[in-house]
Amino acid sequence: MLLRRVVITGMGVISPFGRGVESLMAGLLEGRSGVVEVPALAEITGMRTRVAALATGVDPKEIPRKHRRSMSNMSVYATLACQEAAGQAGLGEAELGSGRLGVSIGSTTGSPQTMQEFFRDFNSDNSLERMKSTLFFHIMNHSCASNVAQALGITGRILAPAAACSTSCQAVGYAAEMIAAGRQDFMLCGGADEFHPLTSGTFDIINAASTAFNDAPSRTPRPFDRERDGIVCGEGSGILLLESLDSALERGAAILAEITGFATNSDPGSIANPNASAIARCMRLALADACLEPSRVDYLNAHATATEQGDIAECQAISQLFGSTVPVSSLKGHLGHAMAASGTLELAACVEMIRQGLLIPTLNLEHVDPLCAGVAHVQGITRRPVDTVLKNNFALGGVNSSIILRRYK
Repeated sequence: MLLRRVVITGMGVISPFGRGVESLMAGLLEGRSGVVEVPALAEITGMRTRVAALATGVDPKEIPRKHRRSMSNMSVYATLACQEAAGQAGLGEAELGSGRLGVSIGSTTGSPQTMQEFFRDFNSDNSLERMKSTLFFHIMNHSCASNVAQALGITGRILAPAAACSTSCQAVGYAAEMIAAGRQDFMLCGGADEFHPLTSGTFDIINAASTAFNDAPSRTPRPFDRERDGIVCGEGSGILLLESLDSALERGAAILAEITGFATNSDPGSIANPNASAIARCMRLALADACLEPSRVDYLNAHATATEQGDIAECQAISQLFGSTVPVSSLKGHLGHAMAASGTLELAACVEMIRQGLLIPTLNLEHVDPLCAGVAHVQGITRRPVDTVLKNNFALGGVNSSIILRRYK
């Protein structure tokens, strides 16, 4: 159980719908898809998928060149999202540089685009002569966290989780635990990732990428649908500004929501295929951390990436724990799968669902797969009070994470 109460006072987003939480929610509420055809994918031998969800509305030149030189796209996304979150929370240079504020931001890897350039320049002639001095700073595993801290003048703790699709959910959970334990008063936390054809190719090779809707990008991915055929890779950043309740009240900050529970666990059964029992155990641990019974959950935001086995396992776990009582949806149909950024992009939307009193449905869910039945799928935008949300994220390697959000009272 958390020792100090932890609340959210700022959010920042870079998504396929543009920059900012307002743009994110406009796209979701209008039922838009951020998935587009990417012609460059057709030029790669063996690549079958042709679609991705690409970030829009980003101008890297908003970041001073002295900081931008060490940034890849993912660090640019994270920095701009952090600026937005800190701005909404009303934090200035004094708080950012006080040592009371830390960073917990991760990515799946360092910049894949820069890695390609880095090793191409070295391998082409076994020489360092053409290699740029700043490239390594793009590909460090902690590149996003470090670049954010440098750009914003942050002097507190730096944490850089790396757990693929669970990264940003873990980043938020670990940040909340740090604040709860009194180690920091504020944390900028979340994830960022940038699109690269190799990411899509990785899922293509293991038959987990969507290939059947290349001519109709907006119809994929299709979480829980009987015609789903895999992941659509995306990119962007989602950042939350967490702080202790005492700090928020002292500052008179607007409190957006409260984090009351977090859990993460390992599924050692398979490095690639999720297990319903392990997922259910993770959700139970998060509920226990929040001192909540399953019946108190008003909405469950599923990880659901539109893979065949992943969606089934998650539905089985939800059914085991909740039956068909809790409304369930996935936002991957709108946003694609932004990898390390997906958890906090979706958490930002969950906060807004609490604040606005509504539920957003799963885009492209037209015919529920019988093996994904038994849970209460949200079929359309639903206006209703939402006080408690459970958010799931799962990753290759058997890494499960769940977060509990509640309306602040």
